[in-house]
Amino acid sequence: MNSTAGRNNIRLPPEVNRVLFVRNLPFKITTEEIYEVFGKYGPIRQIRVGNASDTRGTAFVVYEDIFDAKNACEHLQGFNILGRYLIVLYYQQNKITKKMNLQKKEEEIREMKARYGVD
Repeated sequence: MNSTAGRNNIRLPPEVNRVLFVRNLPFKITTEEIYEVFGKYGPIRQIRVGNASDTRGTAFVVYEDIFDAKNACEHLQGFNILGRYLIVLYYQQNKITKKMNLQKKEEEIREMKARYGVD
């Protein structure tokens, strides 16, 4: 029996997707080491490691299959790498977009208050 045939009938929670957001990575970890750890759970399409000052220690891991991403998220949450415990989350674009929109709206309100002299 094909292993993917049974997967088609499984219903996953809405937050589950192929993209994982990984936090608390050691700053000295290489992309190859991340591939080695996360690749054990299935084929990886892409890994993006944060290298700016505010994104160091983070990475996005994109799997080919959503079930591989789910398996990796479940097994690597709290995994210890070089003395750091990983935080593995499903990437949720709408949360980040909402936060950016909120910051934009707050800036617009400050500008309007300054323009009309309201405190």
